Amino acid sequence: MKKHKNEFIYLESKWFALIGVDAVSVEVDDVFGTYDVMLGLKLQKKYRSQIESYLDGSLKGESSYDLLFNGEDGLWDLNFTLNDHGDFDESQTMLTVYELIYDILFNLLQTVDES
Repeated sequence: MKKHKNEFIYLESKWFALIGVDAVSVEVDDVFGTYDVMLGLKLQKKYRSQIESYLDGSLKGESSYDLLFNGEDGLWDLNFTLNDHGDFDESQTMLTVYELIYDILFNLLQTVDES
């Protein structure tokens, strides 16, 4: 990731579609130099508290994420700072980073399902 810090990465995958995610973008924040993940999450609006609870437990930063329900699309617009996840390291490959993001999202959905 560090080698391609100036790149904007956008990935669509059947694996993301299986967990209710349309696509995942990763880019570096120009101001803070952090890696930001942006995606649309197909979950009902009623799951806000479960989503926030999971993100609060998984990410360790002041404002690690933004979560906004888009009523037009019926999607959660979710942005989070990857640097605030304990398993992230900017020396990881793009594949490893996307596997980490998938793992975060899969566990989020599993947590919502269990509640």
